[in-house]
Amino acid sequence: MSDLLLITPPFTQLNTPYPATAYIKGFLNTKNISAFQMDLGIEVIVELFSKKGLSDLIPDGEIAHFSENSQRIFSLWDVYIATIDAVIAFLQGKNPTLARQICSGNFLPEASRFNQLDDMEWAFGNMGMQDKAKHLATLYLEDISDFIVECVDENFGFSRYAERLGRSANSFDEMYAELSKEITHIDKITLKILEERVREIQPNLVLLSVPFPGNLYSAFRCAQYIKIHFPLVKIAMGGGFPNTELRSLKDKRVFEFFDFITLDDGELPVELLISNIQNPNSNEFKRTFLLENKEVVYKNNTTKSDYKQSDVGTPDYSDLFLDKYISVIEMANPMHSLWSDGRWNKLTMAHGCYWGKCTFCDVSLDYIKIYEPIAAKILVDRMEELILQTGETGFHFVDEAAPPALMREVALEILKRKLVVSWWTNIRFEKSFTKDLCVLLKASGCIAVSGGLEVASDRLLELIKKGVTVEQVAKVTNYFTEAGIMVHAYLMYGYPTQTIQETVDSLEMVRQLFQIGVIQSGFWHQFAMTAHSPVGLNPDEFGVIPQQNEITFANNDIQFKDKTGINHDKFSFGLKKSLFNYMHGMCFDYDLQEWFDFKIPNTKISPDFIENAIFETTDFSLKPTSKIIWIGNLPIVDYFTKSKKGATWEMAKLSFHFKTETLEISLEKDHANWLVKTIKLLSDHPILLKDVKLDFESQFEDFELFWFSKQIILLRNSGLLVL
Repeated sequence: MSDLLLITPPFTQLNTPYPATAYIKGFLNTKNISAFQMDLGIEVIVELFSKKGLSDLIPDGEIAHFSENSQRIFSLWDVYIATIDAVIAFLQGKNPTLARQICSGNFLPEASRFNQLDDMEWAFGNMGMQDKAKHLATLYLEDISDFIVECVDENFGFSRYAERLGRSANSFDEMYAELSKEITHIDKITLKILEERVREIQPNLVLLSVPFPGNLYSAFRCAQYIKIHFPLVKIAMGGGFPNTELRSLKDKRVFEFFDFITLDDGELPVELLISNIQNPNSNEFKRTFLLENKEVVYKNNTTKSDYKQSDVGTPDYSDLFLDKYISVIEMANPMHSLWSDGRWNKLTMAHGCYWGKCTFCDVSLDYIKIYEPIAAKILVDRMEELILQTGETGFHFVDEAAPPALMREVALEILKRKLVVSWWTNIRFEKSFTKDLCVLLKASGCIAVSGGLEVASDRLLELIKKGVTVEQVAKVTNYFTEAGIMVHAYLMYGYPTQTIQETVDSLEMVRQLFQIGVIQSGFWHQFAMTAHSPVGLNPDEFGVIPQQNEITFANNDIQFKDKTGINHDKFSFGLKKSLFNYMHGMCFDYDLQEWFDFKIPNTKISPDFIENAIFETTDFSLKPTSKIIWIGNLPIVDYFTKSKKGATWEMAKLSFHFKTETLEISLEKDHANWLVKTIKLLSDHPILLKDVKLDFESQFEDFELFWFSKQIILLRNSGLLVL
């Protein structure tokens, strides 16, 4: 028995738990409040995609009335039933030898999803057998999913369920009508598992975390079931969806299902809900909607402040079935494979966004607006706790934009503790990411970054208030790539006032970035106007005309007309097709016109713009406040005498052994001894450049001449970093 039951309703990711309930459970641990958490989505998936689950699937109607593809799948249904358990076990990492069977052919039944193999074989040609088998198994699951959508439940989707009901749902009418209908096959599985868990845990309060529109319907279905069958249990909703979409909630029918809906950081609101349940006379709330005197009221009447990030505890993944998550490879996109393949521990370096100015972003809301970083030592403590708890050493930092200075301190702390971890995060491509910082991040285990290039146009980047230029993005992505860190770019089209010429020029910039190889992954998004962004709050300033509806339920995405009158939708196919090819090193020599079936203007971007942007000359300036660190091993020293024209010098050869190479440099003996002594100090902790310079010049002359010598530049390219 626990006081609380924390639930993530179907569906989010297949490969890793969404972290919201783990964050809340970690906080509740600090308050000695007992809680049990469950990812209802993965539990439903593994029950549905099993021998028993497929055997129980009954098509809704005559198969003869369905598509040829569904008829084919149904005719092979016994083969699907026979293979499903083995395939799921393989995707859970429990049955790796099945990869040979899958790749050999004639093992998996194949329907329409496999038609794309001819087009994608070249894209996956360099994949290992395990990854190729994961991709084939993913296509197999998607075939089954297509069958379910057409023949059993039209709302099904692996990472979302009945998403259409939660998208731009200004009124609750459609959702309410859906909830009055007979439950679906997926609902039956969901509610069966839910009932078993509620009876087992016997909670006083159930918290349903709803991160996305694709979780909303199931959250209401679960709440409806609990209200009917466990009427004494209180139910609350929190998470990303209510935080962004339910801030103008007015429809009291919502409270036929939920007792409370909380906004923004959940720690204090949840703590106060528990207090209110234990003591109904307290009537103290934090950012909470509830029904009072048959009216929807919003209460934020506590004097207590939100908890600092250092006080919310380490996320706790206990109770979750970590061995049941499924790694899939849906498409040949390196960053998307990180999202869907492998299980990642989720952490946050900083609450909110340190930049907080982008005009398309919800910068008016607290989850962006209130910026609070966590100390690097606390963060790495939490990493070590999660490694012990989960056995996983992979981390996804789920920041809005990770702060470069904090990333540096985290990297130094990881190296100091000699942790072996892999991590990735979201960033801004800002100038603070120097070549040396990128090398440091790589050494600490950083494997990938994603960031918003958005519209590759300096005029629009300034309008967006992104705080970067295309030239700067090119330099920074080059530094990451040279360091061996994969770069994914979020790309945007259709931003207000964007011209056709700017769309074409933006595509040319993207073509060049991929051709030179400084970006390895990308994805085009069409601009969407949200209610809490500067564009949504001040549409006249951005040349858009909003088409507003009366808001009684959800309010986020706003339909609008761009005053330019340009139909940006027509660019979608060409932009995405070209990007798919560029991502795999293809078609760089195609004229941009070939991607579109309508006339576009010629690009005005110089064909060597990106190449010129990343070309740089050696910077011979010294910044005294910079810090120096050495991230390599100590050298082996071999002394020798050098003679020339009767003169002799005492010399030293320093041999530095790195993981994949050996670097040898020769220096005068005194310089070499000073360097070895200094490197020992720099291995322990960073030292200010001005202090290193003073120490050098107390014994020798002209530090700059030494620092920019050929030998030291070789070291600076290998692990002697200036930060």
